[in-house]
Amino acid sequence: MSKLIPSNRRTFVRDAAVGTIAALAVPGIISSAFASAPKTKKVTLADNDVVLFQGDSITEWGRDKTKSTANDFGALGSGYVLLTATVLLRDYAAKNLQIHNTGISGNKVYQLADRWDTDTLALKPNVLSIMVGVNDYWHTLSGNYKGTIETYRTDYKKLLDRTKQALPDVKLIIGEPFALKDVKAVDASWYPAFDTYRQAAQDVADEFGAVFVPYQKVMDEAVKVAPAKYWSLDGVHPSPAGASLMAEAWLKAVKG
Repeated sequence: MSKLIPSNRRTFVRDAAVGTIAALAVPGIISSAFASAPKTKKVTLADNDVVLFQGDSITEWGRDKTKSTANDFGALGSGYVLLTATVLLRDYAAKNLQIHNTGISGNKVYQLADRWDTDTLALKPNVLSIMVGVNDYWHTLSGNYKGTIETYRTDYKKLLDRTKQALPDVKLIIGEPFALKDVKAVDASWYPAFDTYRQAAQDVADEFGAVFVPYQKVMDEAVKVAPAKYWSLDGVHPSPAGASLMAEAWLKAVKG
């Protein structure tokens, strides 16, 4: 009788092995990504800080829009925001942080601006994390959105000017838009155009004194450990493993 392992078990063993290797490599992935990124200061968390995550579907990721209570499972969603929040609430329990998620799927910068008063400024965040940009490029490919890199850059600056006027002491964290090539939605046609959006986010972060989280560099390091499809569902949205990496990278941006 054959001793061959059934194909489904072989797949399980293979995937488990990849997962184990990836888990062991996570500290190296994060440290390597930040080693090649520009050095920036960290955001210092203070007692009773309101921490708000804003952005598109990567940030929204399963959140219940009927809930708005801070530190609530449903309101935080099930992606990188939840994973980040669980560590913040555990490690900084004495600070009584209030963490919110108001990301909305499909948003581009101008759509953030349309809801900024109610979904951002009204919450009076002390720490504001923004992750936006992939849709500003991706949605141009269908012809349904006519924005350009200059639209993205200009709209982003206007949004942050408005934010600083209303909340002059807000501590800003800007996430780098990222994509993983050759995973479903993302192919060679994205480049080099998409890279200009990444650079624009970095430029805006520098101009406004924001801490910049180099997500593309994190993902570039990650694919040295496991295939891109392990970290992303479609080249744009992270898998559970990718979301965990995003959380680890974001946490590098803060200190107690």
